[in-house]
Amino acid sequence: MGVITPENKDVLSFEGLHLYHSGISNCAMRVRIALEEKNLPWTSHHLDILKKEHLNPDYFGINPKGLVPTLIDDGVVIVESDDIIDHIDKKFPDSPLRPTSASGLEQMYEWMRLAVSIHMTAVKPFVYYHKVQKFMRKNQADQGKYLSLQTDKELLSFHSKASSEQGFTPEDVAQAKSILTDCFAKAERILSENDWLVENQFSLADIAWLPLHFTLVRSEFSFEEYPAIEAWALRFTERKSFKKSVLDWWPGFGD
Repeated sequence: MGVITPENKDVLSFEGLHLYHSGISNCAMRVRIALEEKNLPWTSHHLDILKKEHLNPDYFGINPKGLVPTLIDDGVVIVESDDIIDHIDKKFPDSPLRPTSASGLEQMYEWMRLAVSIHMTAVKPFVYYHKVQKFMRKNQADQGKYLSLQTDKELLSFHSKASSEQGFTPEDVAQAKSILTDCFAKAERILSENDWLVENQFSLADIAWLPLHFTLVRSEFSFEEYPAIEAWALRFTERKSFKKSVLDWWPGFGD
């Protein structure tokens, strides 16, 4: 989606970089990593999504899907984590987070697109089932509020199931796990011979996937079959950006 025109015009006067985010959101982690890798100053607008702090007209007026993250860059509103990190790297090219070759650039974007494509079909169902579902189930009042704010059909369908009495099922999780294992098998093959996903250079491709590993490993997804991925994730924990962008904001799942 990228750049949007918000209904909430208050943010159009913001100067500098402002980030609406949540500590628990793997999508928001991507943006914080990119900002910290660039050593950029930014203003935090933190929303605790487990407490449903994003479910209000003011925030839906900024991000029409009510999702985090949202970046405001000198009054320009950008949504979707892949578009945001791409914007950050293009606007602030020092310490580039992309390969220089055309083929490498296309590979980077392929990994970014893949991360986005499995978010609703695999990552969210898996994490919700194991950790988040019990917190995010909406009571009748919350559900009514959400229905009055949300217009995206995919999100309405997802949260209708998440808030139902049954919620996501073991069958849903098995399907999600199948998608995830296919993706991680591909990454494992590359990382068995390289330190990073594209041209052996830390890039937006790694930033798109590292938060998924961080969140999934805390949601009972086993990476025992992927030693190269585990070594890759460990390399990231040694980067200066890791503590400030991930650990300092991580609240746990509340259990």
